[in-house]
Amino acid sequence: MRKKTYAMRYVAGQPAEQIFPGALAHLGPDLPPGAALPNSNILRVMVWNIFKQQRADWLSVLRDYGKDAQLVLLQEAQTTPELIRFATSNYLAADQVPAFMLPQHPSGVMTLSAAHPVYCCPLREREPLLRLSKSALVTVYPLLDGRLLMVVNIHAVNFSIGIDVYSKQLDPIGEQIANHKGPVIMAGDFNAWSKQRINALYGFAGNIRLEEVRFPSDLRKRAFGRPLDFIFYRDLSVTSASVMETRASDHNPLRVEFMAGQPLTL
Repeated sequence: MRKKTYAMRYVAGQPAEQIFPGALAHLGPDLPPGAALPNSNILRVMVWNIFKQQRADWLSVLRDYGKDAQLVLLQEAQTTPELIRFATSNYLAADQVPAFMLPQHPSGVMTLSAAHPVYCCPLREREPLLRLSKSALVTVYPLLDGRLLMVVNIHAVNFSIGIDVYSKQLDPIGEQIANHKGPVIMAGDFNAWSKQRINALYGFAGNIRLEEVRFPSDLRKRAFGRPLDFIFYRDLSVTSASVMETRASDHNPLRVEFMAGQPLTL
């Protein structure tokens, strides 16, 4: 029997909480009110496959490159005491989808946010060959201008023949984005290492009107000449984008700044 998918929420001073799909409101126009992501019209986002914190200096890179970011999207985040301490000391909420269990702590995508999400939907898809799971997390946050920002943090399946399972993992995400009326950020490790996969990813993004963040100095981790990590967006404007070269993981962290405010119409 397949294990039920859930997210774990970590908040300073509170016990960890399990969040099941649908437990935190249904996606729609009647989402509960919540405090907005703090920003001065600039929304800073960091995206990084942290390699289960297996290498030295991961914490200093996370602290230095992620400073002032209102959203940090991690993949392969292992819930070690050090990471949970950093997350709960610097962010209001940390939501993780356990993809698979390691000897001590589960690993999966984790989204650190400077506001509590008003919607949370954890997703998992099993690798067909290794039988290990990859995870994704859809969260929604109010912005200062009254809009709702949907954030998708994904670690895509890696070892599969063809793109059936790859597309299957993207499909429920596409449904949620298509039903969302506000701005969107979709980012993570997409494992788009083949021509089939990159074509499927670009086709998927195009169908739901997502644009790709371009990096002037593109130091993203590559496999077979293709980048693995991407940031896509909708109804936002990019003001800067960069990639930091580091040995603290087998992936380099991405950082992007968006103009988050919506022009006022009289």
